[in-house]
Amino acid sequence: MQVELIETFLDLMESRSFNRTAERLNLTQSTVSHRVKALEAQFNRKLFTRNKGGTVPTAAGLRFLDYANALQNQWHEATRAVTNAGALERSMRLGVQHDLAEAFAGEWMATIRRELPGIEIYMEADYSNQMNRDLGAGELDLAILYTPHYLPDLYYERIGDLHYVMVSTEAQMLAEIRSESYIRSSYSPGFDRAHRLALPHLSAALLAAGQNMAITRLLRTLGGSAYVTAATAERLADDGFTARVQDAPVIPQTVYAATSLRTRHAHQHRKIIAAMADLLATLPVPNSETG
Repeated sequence: MQVELIETFLDLMESRSFNRTAERLNLTQSTVSHRVKALEAQFNRKLFTRNKGGTVPTAAGLRFLDYANALQNQWHEATRAVTNAGALERSMRLGVQHDLAEAFAGEWMATIRRELPGIEIYMEADYSNQMNRDLGAGELDLAILYTPHYLPDLYYERIGDLHYVMVSTEAQMLAEIRSESYIRSSYSPGFDRAHRLALPHLSAALLAAGQNMAITRLLRTLGGSAYVTAATAERLADDGFTARVQDAPVIPQTVYAATSLRTRHAHQHRKIIAAMADLLATLPVPNSETG
């Protein structure tokens, strides 16, 4: 398989510009054109047409897109498998949402090491958008994330919830929250929708962040009010730094496991997913007078 032809095709499908693809892949435009022509020659079909509006995929190009993604994914999987072949059973690359890594990385890895001692593990914390892209490209084997994109060849399953509660350095009730000192937490599109529906008057805050650790640092430095994980809320309360806003709704965040359709039943993947699901199941659900 000439993987450079596939990668050039996929980039061009995204950029819709021969010039832009050449810049992104650090190639000349003539090289990009040559690769596309070579791929078209194999199918005996045009994959792109050019007009004043740019580069447009043909019907054949659109049909080939899902197969090209699958071929690229298989190539990356094969490359990693061959490169890392040795004493270990196999290697796996795992992605995990930032807040879940902050809460569970140690316990999760301890369980994985105990259950799968023969597997080399690489773990990175990231946001859902990037992990979905990396899964689709074959750069990750499995991800634990907040927002599924339901891309072709990927499989998503709900494995639990993480709960966020409002804390404040200056108020104990919602009526006392000042919008000018409110830090809006933007953990996922789903979280944003729930927050906007429950607290529309606080959805236009001047300061926002999308990571529990960053929100916590901002609270410690600036003071104010914000949503953090229930565990973080307990730690801040134990330090005497913030108090729970008693009548603020609890906002649950659904957690998903994502992997390839081909590997969703593999025993390694099932054990890794079960380890995170078990950790989420141990979390107590915070009480809320309004939610």
